[in-house]
Amino acid sequence: MISRLRARLSRWLTNPVVLFAAIFLAIASLTRLGLALFNGMQSVPLTLWPGILLRGVWFDLAVLAWLVAPLFLYEILLPKRVRASRFHRYARYIGFVFAVFILLFGVVSEFTFWEEFSSRFNFIAVDYLIYTNEVIGNIRESYPVGWLLAGIVLIAALLTWALRRFIHAADVTQPTARHRVVYALLALALPWLSYHFADIDQMSFSSNAYANELVGNGLMTLAAAFRRNELDFDRFYRTMPDAQAAKILAELGVEREPVPQALHPEENEAWDSTRMPLSKPARNIVLVSVESLSANYLGSFGNTKGITPRLDQLAQEGLLFTRLYATGTRTVRGLEALALGTPPIPGQAIVRRPDNDHLATVGEILRHQGYETLFLYGGYGYFDNMNVFFTGNDYRVVDRTAFPKASIVFSNIWGVADESLFDNALSELDRVHAAHKPFLAQIMTTSNHRPYTYPQGRIDIPSPGGRDGAVKYTDYAIGRFIDQAKTKPWFKDTLFVIVADHCASAAGKTRLPVPGYHIPMIFYAPDLLKPGRIERVVSQLDVPPTLLDSMGLPGDDHFFGQSVFEKNQMAPRAFISNYQELGYYKNDKLIVLGPKKRADAFNIDPQTGEAKPATMDSLLLDEAIAYYQSAFHAFKRGEMKLR
Repeated sequence: MISRLRARLSRWLTNPVVLFAAIFLAIASLTRLGLALFNGMQSVPLTLWPGILLRGVWFDLAVLAWLVAPLFLYEILLPKRVRASRFHRYARYIGFVFAVFILLFGVVSEFTFWEEFSSRFNFIAVDYLIYTNEVIGNIRESYPVGWLLAGIVLIAALLTWALRRFIHAADVTQPTARHRVVYALLALALPWLSYHFADIDQMSFSSNAYANELVGNGLMTLAAAFRRNELDFDRFYRTMPDAQAAKILAELGVEREPVPQALHPEENEAWDSTRMPLSKPARNIVLVSVESLSANYLGSFGNTKGITPRLDQLAQEGLLFTRLYATGTRTVRGLEALALGTPPIPGQAIVRRPDNDHLATVGEILRHQGYETLFLYGGYGYFDNMNVFFTGNDYRVVDRTAFPKASIVFSNIWGVADESLFDNALSELDRVHAAHKPFLAQIMTTSNHRPYTYPQGRIDIPSPGGRDGAVKYTDYAIGRFIDQAKTKPWFKDTLFVIVADHCASAAGKTRLPVPGYHIPMIFYAPDLLKPGRIERVVSQLDVPPTLLDSMGLPGDDHFFGQSVFEKNQMAPRAFISNYQELGYYKNDKLIVLGPKKRADAFNIDPQTGEAKPATMDSLLLDEAIAYYQSAFHAFKRGEMKLR
């Protein structure tokens, strides 16, 4: 009996999957203990340690389930003759060293992250993976990277040498047919069980934040951050009571009135020609969101290269917004602001988050009033979750997969040429008009993006023409689109809105350089609108209520933004952000909210945009917190849903 048990134990100890699992669990447990010691054991009451250890093992096992699945498959598929070869023995040693190196490298990464944020990996870590150049540079300047990597390699090699007898025995132990069946079942069942029964929300088992974070496993929290695309505002940013935030916003003129699902034409607002620049309500809206169009590319803003002749002409003939600011640095942020009218919340844009359907977007509101609402995109709409977001919010999505091949004159990996996008948009709008329906069409261009290629012969800059060539081609395509639209029967009743999704670059001396968010916007409707300029600061999130106001329709009071034509104007302000920092720009001051409940203030030179550190303005700080906290809670609690 004893010899039989000893033989079974020996088989288990020499099983490479069991060996890896034991090492992983040991490293994960020691990491948890080390983080607690690093933070100070007094920060976690002894009464919480049973819960920390039990839940910690649970999360470690949940991660291990995913890691061992490919190892089980490897053991099943590995031929016996290969397993017994000298080459495979050395390959297994190298693989074992590499696996231990990765685990130990993760430990070091977790300790450095914990030192700064007192947290397991979260969306800040995802952000670090996005901004690799800056992050790697910072790490190289802050730590002796070479020595650290050499030390990790040495430890991994020593551990492999210490376990060499078990690793060698694993090569000569061939799994039986029964074992192969068990391995196959485990390879399928373990990830399924982990996915369905383990969730990072289970980390919050106490009121002690340190204890809750210690429970987790860094790999799991990192994966959840990728999937959820969020950074908890209440956990990492300055907050205030919800009642205080609501009071501040109400005093600023943010009404946030709920939008009912049933809207009727008789509820439309009486047209006030004294405050509106349009002679009558626009029946249709065509919103062209232009990829990466910084304001400084336009001659209207001082550019002397002559790369935007058609946009400059439209700016002279329409209404030019001279101080409009994007909310973020990526297309999804622009789409979020232009559809939802909400300040950006930390982490990823709502466009890429779960549970982002049936929100009170412009499209959803108009769809309930009998409008045809479309989102037209020259690329593949699955990118950045655009198809899911717009379809879930009552837009009809038309991307390059729906374009007839004959209509595509040129395409690259990013999308079809903008002229082909606009040609297909015209065809769709003609069909909607023929059905006697008003429409909102949001068109997202792609040509002003790497690789900066476009059809030859359209402009005087050969393709690929770099950024200048791409901007000039997009300018050409927009002008061509407007010329063709003028021949359509629906043109005289349509307001064209041309606005950038974000700037080409937001680089600067600070993380939130105000000039890096300055974008153009032009309202063009020669039969409805007199030429002019809006010189006040406007945020991208003010566009949705302005569109509804321009149509004389209800719903504009729901948004965090405000129509620029509102009679009782709130003080001009703008919102700018990256994945972590949240900026509030008002009265030439910039308040920046950051992780670790950080808040900074800067004076912004109105001419150059240069930022200089300033004394904190407590009133502006409270306004910034009220806006961003309320937006975060509104989405998380479902308050942005159409009711």
